[in-house]
Amino acid sequence: MKQIEVSIMGQSYLLGCPDGGEERLRQAVTQVDREMCAIRDSGKLKARERIAVLAALNLAYVLTDRPAAPAVAPASGEGAAPQAAGLPPPEYIDNLIQRLDHALDNDGHLI
Repeated sequence: MKQIEVSIMGQSYLLGCPDGGEERLRQAVTQVDREMCAIRDSGKLKARERIAVLAALNLAYVLTDRPAAPAVAPASGEGAAPQAAGLPPPEYIDNLIQRLDHALDNDGHLI
């Protein structure tokens, strides 16, 4: 895992990234930055955390408009819940939310 520095809405973040995933992460950062800046520039919201939540909802809405990916068989154990192809495991999402909360420390918690 390597770390890359990115900028979202003029603020720098140091993000962990799996080897070989740098370009994909940078594309995601570009989409998030574009969405957040558009919301900020509309003049309706100023709080960074509210802008982040609205941007996340807008991007999630776009993703739900895509065809559903087929379910993937559980990685191990019979009790594991199926997971959509291409989506990270719930533990990764929980960790990401914690990292975002830490990064937004002065602005409040994301969730």
